[in-house]
This record gives sequence, C-alpha cells and structure tokens, in this order.
Amino acid sequence: MYGEYAYKGEYHRKIDENWSYYKYYMAKNNFIKKYICSNISKNAKILDAGCGEGVLIEDLYRNGYKNVRGIDLNYSSLFVIRASITYIPFKSEIFDLVLCLDVLEHLNFEYQEKAISEIYRILKDNGIVIFSLPNLAHLTSRMKFLLFGELARTSNIKKHPGDRPIKEYIKLIKTGGFDILERKGFIFFNKVKILNYLIPYFPNLCFLNIFVCKKVR
Repeated sequence: MYGEYAYKGEYHRKIDENWSYYKYYMAKNNFIKKYICSNISKNAKILDAGCGEGVLIEDLYRNGYKNVRGIDLNYSSLFVIRASITYIPFKSEIFDLVLCLDVLEHLNFEYQEKAISEIYRILKDNGIVIFSLPNLAHLTSRMKFLLFGELARTSNIKKHPGDRPIKEYIKLIKTGGFDILERKGFIFFNKVKILNYLIPYFPNLCFLNIFVCKKVR
C-alpha cells in the first residue's frame, strides 16, 4: 500500500461515522448503487477509476456484476490494479460504465483534462461515466467569501489541488466529449432544515454534485 493507505490502512472498509464526510460518502454510494442496479446490465463491463480499496466494485461483484475492475495510484488487490487515471492501462472502447468518484479534485488542473480524455478513450460509444465532484463555490463557501474574503475549501489545498467551482467542472466534462444525462446535488445536513429540502434543487449551491454522463462522438 502507498500514500495515505500506508499509515491509515483500509479505512474505507469500516467508515468512522464521526468522519465529517460520512453522510456525503453514504449518500453518494447509495445513489450510485441504486442507479447502476436500475440502469446497468449485470453483463456490463465496469471500471472504477481512482477506486481506493475497491469497496464499491467488490460490493457490485457480490451483487452479480462480475465484469468489474478498479484502478488506483496507491492501492492494488484482486480487483484493483495500481495505475494512474491519466494513463489507464486498458484498450480503447471496452467499458460500458466508468466511475470517477471524488477523484478529479485530487489532480492538478493540467492533469484533469488528461484524465477525462482517458475515460473517454476507454468507454464504448454511448458508454456511461458517473462523476462525483465537490464544488468550491458551494453556498457556505460563497457566504464565507462575502463576509470574510476567504473560501470554505472542500479540503486543504494539498489534498485537493484541483478544487474548482462546479461550473468549471461542467465545462471540462462537456468539452471532453460527454453529454450530461442527470445531475444531483448534495449538501451537509444544515440546522436550518428547510435548506435541506431546497438547496438540492439548486446544485450550483451544493457541496457535492453527481453527474451521469454519456459519451458522444
């Protein structure tokens, strides 16, 4: 194991419920698993790009998706190949579905376009990619900038060097050759309960966005 796994261990296998991103992590995974089970054939070939320990693909495997693989720069296992998302070690146009979940923000800006082009390359025509991306311009960040002149970053800048407002990610996705089929926003559970119901309808204000996209020529 490399990177943070060298000292944290396989921490995604037993998530700490006190982790500040716990609710995001669970909501994101539940949304993605529900989408896959409702829309993707059990025979589909699936890659989780930047998958960490491969917890999600192992879960999909147990649920009947036998053609699943993962890549991660800092981890390898029976299901996961140690490789970079900017140089994916698979032939072109072989996957029906690619997952890229909370990955792009970890890359410097100059590598994000390369990662998206690699995902485009390995997807079949009309293949699906699901991105989950934090939004530097979420509501709390906007308010903090307005009042104090600083942003509420989605993580520290060393961990998320590629942090962007969500509109910039949307531009990257579209110029990378994808149509956005579905978009969903997630927020932290706010003490002002009405915000929990209203803000997800305005994903530009949400902390996390999920995009279901289709490869187009």
